[in-house]
Amino acid sequence: AVWIGTAGKTVVDKVVGILLPIAAFVACGFEHCVANMYFLPMGILMHSCGYGADVSGADALNAAGLALNLSVATLGNIVGGALIVALGYWFIYANKEA
Repeated sequence: AVWIGTAGKTVVDKVVGILLPIAAFVACGFEHCVANMYFLPMGILMHSCGYGADVSGADALNAAGLALNLSVATLGNIVGGALIVALGYWFIYANKEA
């Protein structure tokens, strides 16, 4: 998404270009640690105020669940971003001596 966004010439090109990679990331069920840093504390706050008490699994919204999710999601983002995406781009675009 970043690569496509920087390649776009206009704002419309950039926005339309990043939609598919982001949608694919979400559709695959992956999590993003920075997004979770907002959504999970907001869910904890809402749950503590009484919202969503009848939702299945809402009791997992606590400090231990937050710490576990953020640690696993962060590790997954580092592995996925650095090892798969970055090394893939390096392998494809590295200058190779003939």
